[in-house]
Amino acid sequence: MSRPDVDVERLVDEQRLGLFNLKLLVWSFLAMLADGYEISAMAFAGPELTRSWGLAPGALGPVLSASLIGIFAGAPLLGYVGDRFGRKSAIVAGCLVFGGATLAMVAASDLGQLFVLRLIAGIGIGGLMPNTVSLTSELSPRRHRATLIVLMFTGITVGGGAPSLVSAWLVPEFGWPVLFWIGGVVPIAIAAGLVFALPESVKFLARSTERRGEVLDLARRLRPDLTFADDTEFRIRESAGAGGTGLAQVFAVRMRWITLLLWFCFATTLMANYFLNSWMPILFEQAGLASEQAAFATGLYHIGGTAGGLLISVLLDRYGFAAIAVFLFVAGPAVAAIGLHAWAFPGLAALALVAGVCVLGAQFGNNAAGGMLYPTAFRAKGLGWAFSAGRLGSVLGPLIGGVLIARRWPVSGLFAVAALPVAAGAVGAAILARLTWLRFGTLQIDDRRPED
Repeated sequence: MSRPDVDVERLVDEQRLGLFNLKLLVWSFLAMLADGYEISAMAFAGPELTRSWGLAPGALGPVLSASLIGIFAGAPLLGYVGDRFGRKSAIVAGCLVFGGATLAMVAASDLGQLFVLRLIAGIGIGGLMPNTVSLTSELSPRRHRATLIVLMFTGITVGGGAPSLVSAWLVPEFGWPVLFWIGGVVPIAIAAGLVFALPESVKFLARSTERRGEVLDLARRLRPDLTFADDTEFRIRESAGAGGTGLAQVFAVRMRWITLLLWFCFATTLMANYFLNSWMPILFEQAGLASEQAAFATGLYHIGGTAGGLLISVLLDRYGFAAIAVFLFVAGPAVAAIGLHAWAFPGLAALALVAGVCVLGAQFGNNAAGGMLYPTAFRAKGLGWAFSAGRLGSVLGPLIGGVLIARRWPVSGLFAVAALPVAAGAVGAAILARLTWLRFGTLQIDDRRPED
């Protein structure tokens, strides 16, 4: 059937899941996998690096937070690039930036060099996240959108757990630099594949009259069940707002409190996650575990995150932020309990798994819900600001951990501190669930309503 005039929103929303969506998911997953590996690699290099360089406990705190500071700048910066020049360009650029910086860490000889390189890597990581969420959101059918976004983000937990295997198998023989050889080469190789395999957002392309040919080609791949004439016109129902920083749009009257609460949920959940992600290997060794056991238990945290992401993907479309609130209410006691000395290794490993399910599962929910709250014209910028606000928490997490470890706080007290932002985030998510109900009459997230 020929369609001389096509509504892009319906074109995307009414598609059936097929090979196009699978390819998009696989390549986005790979980008997230490289991202997750780089975020975690420094924490797993920490014990060996501390011994090799003769560093004091807690000395790596600034280095562990450096990439998070870079993310704080990179998320809105490359979010702007994504809204202005395309999601694909920003994603490829992000992979190249953090891949190149991570590869350069192999030659680092002091903490100052590591700090600068981690800072640069963070800029690339920060830009990757909002653009991959935006691209997946803008190319996925409406009824499966949240699920596909969360499945894509499970790449972070798979990648985040991979350094535990490298740490256990390769670091004893090749030393800590092997973590960064892998962390640099892999994202550069993935970036090369993305250039050829990753599609651009059809909603983004449709905003430019000069790229109508690209829209037509993409529409034919997206909807092989339809026939499009060469003169087909593609319409988008989007509000203005592609220019500027995006702050005016995300703080519009109907979105103001939703945006603030979303930022709060991001910040508190990421504070707890990066506290745990950065210090668990060292804290587990301090608690008496062998280095291999510490790496394994930390890896279970990321495996749990993958399971939590799959679970939240099923619940998010139906319950929205209410599901995220429940995850966080369970996460608080689980995180605090990790620090109790009564647990043998199997108990610690089980608690690390539960904490990963709930903490990382909740953050996946935040990512997916945030990606559907904002319209195409400023979606990447809106998400970029949410990720950037979240990095305030994620920067504080490792720094607070480093300060408390340097002051020789007991392990039980450290995990109790990590549980506090989780509890605060649970309250924020519950309020946000109530607010979305009052605003939109449903707990479900709907990416069109906030445009009004």
